[in-house]
Amino acid sequence: MADRDKGGDIKVGKQKKSPQAAVKKTAVAADSAKTKGSYAKVKKSTASKARPAPKAPARVNTEFMGGTGPNSVGIKSRKRVRLPVKRFMWLLMLIIISAYELFSAVIIVSDNERYRADISLAFIIFLAAQWGYYFVFCVMFKRRMELEIIGFLFSSISLTITASVHPDLIMTQFYALMMGLGIYIFMIYFLENANRVSAMRLPVALGAVGLLALPLVLRTNVNGAYNWLFIGGFSIQPSELVKIAFVFVGAATLDKLQSTQSLTTYLVFAGACVGLLFLQRDFGTALIFFVTFLILAFMRSGDIRTIILVCVAAFFGAMLIVWFKPHVTSRFESYRHIWELMDGKGYQQTRTLIYALSGGLFGVGVGNGRLRGVFASTEDLVFGVVCEELGILTAVLIMLTFLFLAVYTVRNASFARSTFYSIAACAAAGLLLFQTGLNVFGVTDLLPFTGVTMPFISRGGSSMMASWGLLAFIKASDIRTYPRVMKELLQQRAQ
Repeated sequence: MADRDKGGDIKVGKQKKSPQAAVKKTAVAADSAKTKGSYAKVKKSTASKARPAPKAPARVNTEFMGGTGPNSVGIKSRKRVRLPVKRFMWLLMLIIISAYELFSAVIIVSDNERYRADISLAFIIFLAAQWGYYFVFCVMFKRRMELEIIGFLFSSISLTITASVHPDLIMTQFYALMMGLGIYIFMIYFLENANRVSAMRLPVALGAVGLLALPLVLRTNVNGAYNWLFIGGFSIQPSELVKIAFVFVGAATLDKLQSTQSLTTYLVFAGACVGLLFLQRDFGTALIFFVTFLILAFMRSGDIRTIILVCVAAFFGAMLIVWFKPHVTSRFESYRHIWELMDGKGYQQTRTLIYALSGGLFGVGVGNGRLRGVFASTEDLVFGVVCEELGILTAVLIMLTFLFLAVYTVRNASFARSTFYSIAACAAAGLLLFQTGLNVFGVTDLLPFTGVTMPFISRGGSSMMASWGLLAFIKASDIRTYPRVMKELLQQRAQ
């Protein structure tokens, strides 16, 4: 160990060094280190100029796309934790829905011996279809199920109300529900291929216009409107099915063309559809189509002036129709005056409000309501039936679910693989939300009563099939629905 002698010199072993010599040696060592560092920097700079650094791999947003890709090591680990949790949540929700269906079926069957077999068969097969879908698509193929859970829940409520109020029509509603689920699965498969979507744009447009024109040719009047087709023992409302074609053709057209051309081209198709609906006197559906057209046009062009011009032209067109068709205003005569006309034109809405409030937060129970005796209780007034028998809390949750569906769609649309999927999904979600608002606010007299159904919930085969078909557009916009396509996109972005 070094020590000092009397003169202050440092002794290391047998040698003596002065403090000045030690400081000088430290300075020389520091200069040498600087020289070596500078030489290393110059050498590194020369090497970097001579040979360019390898290009860093492209960063990919793999967190949204399920945690796969070249830069997703940490995301993959999170995925292994998250997916089982989500799958458990979907399983838990499906168990709750199944318990609700079994409980409702037992109550309805106990009060109705005549149609006990039909009601039991419908609920049992629907339960089997839900669990079969879960095991095939969620467990085996590892697909997400949040949208299917919503569809199953709403469809079970529709089956419950139909079986309770119109048990003789339970099998018709059940067949429509199963066909709607089939349309949903087929459309998810069909929408996977973008080239196939583009090729079918014109045939679907021509088929939609022809289907809407068919009721006008047959001239079958139902409740003052010519919007029904009767085939054998079944009735079909073409305007409900054309909603799917309207969104499909609009999104496919606006995806391929420039903004001005796309609006002009689609305006012809949309004008033909809305015009035929006016001729059928189906004004509520015509309004839904018009609002859907505005959503489609604005999403593609973003031109506010064009949208305003279209709205002004539509307003003057509506005024002309009211002028030449005075009976159209009959629906508006009771608006905000239903209590003065509670035994006349305000009969349905006043009874809806009275019985809906009498149900309280949790309802009077399935089969115990009084609104079921009013005309169109399971179609136009179904919101009041839900409030009375299932509770206002359930009705509010249904409305919030439709709102959540719209927010979910807008959030996912920014990650869609093309504008077609973004436009189609937002238009479908907007259509469902707007139609729900028309139904709810119409029966409560906050808006004029248009007589449109509530998606999924109202009794009606055409409405049920259309609702499942529109839900498929939202499902297809999520790139995680198609793992093979997602893998190809990730590989392209990583190159």
